[in-house]
Amino acid sequence: MQTLDFFTPIVDDPFEFGAIAAANSLSDVYAMGGKPITALSILCYPAKDDIEVLAAILAGGSSKMQEANCALLGGHSVADDTVKFGYSVTGLVHPTRFRANAHAKPGDILVLTKPLGTGVISTSLKRGLAHPDHVAAATRSMLTLNRSAAEAMDPFDVHGVTDITGFGFLGHARELALASNVTLVINSSAIPALPGALEAIAAGAIPGGLNNNRNFASTDVYTESRVDPNRLTLLYDPQTSGGLLISLPPSDARRLVESIPATIVGEVRERKDKALWVL
Repeated sequence: MQTLDFFTPIVDDPFEFGAIAAANSLSDVYAMGGKPITALSILCYPAKDDIEVLAAILAGGSSKMQEANCALLGGHSVADDTVKFGYSVTGLVHPTRFRANAHAKPGDILVLTKPLGTGVISTSLKRGLAHPDHVAAATRSMLTLNRSAAEAMDPFDVHGVTDITGFGFLGHARELALASNVTLVINSSAIPALPGALEAIAAGAIPGGLNNNRNFASTDVYTESRVDPNRLTLLYDPQTSGGLLISLPPSDARRLVESIPATIVGEVRERKDKALWVL
């Protein structure tokens, strides 16, 4: 399996930016039940900018690749006015252990392994509104590899899984529902939020990608009138290095959330008129 991802800086610290870019690039491999083995870096950097900042970005990415036991084989760089960084990652998975973002079954329970809110907190940071503790919590989440979650789910009868990244929770949940021909029922009050995420939304720190996600996915979403509007907005927030959304039988779901930090956030039902129901 192969995957590729890169983006512009979302935190101020260049080392942390590089590490987050690496964790994000590795995520797709973990979501498919794979083991990353090699990576190639992709870098755009202004020709006259500080070389020490560039070195810190590369060092951050390399540190996370080492943590993942993924060999960095090289890469490619170009001069560009805007910094962009990421990786193309190659992974291996046994054919019988491959996890797809499909095959969720009615009766399954939905488990989410990371809280939401990296997009709105990053936007709040760019506007000078974010509390340092909230930025730190979001950064820790983005720096956390999905490796432990992928390893924890491996023994169980996982029917479908996707990582939650740029399309937001509901965007990726929609893909899982449509591919499985089911409806995912989401308990909005159970969705874990990063510290400060709901406050950032209330303050209007809405990234452009969030509105794009809402415009794209909302036609497939039924929302109960009692749902908190800020929590609904959070479900469209574009995530960087987000967690895994896993569909598996109830007994396995309970055992999974006992083994790793994770939350039961909904269930799978027979296909209804909408792919997603938010309650």
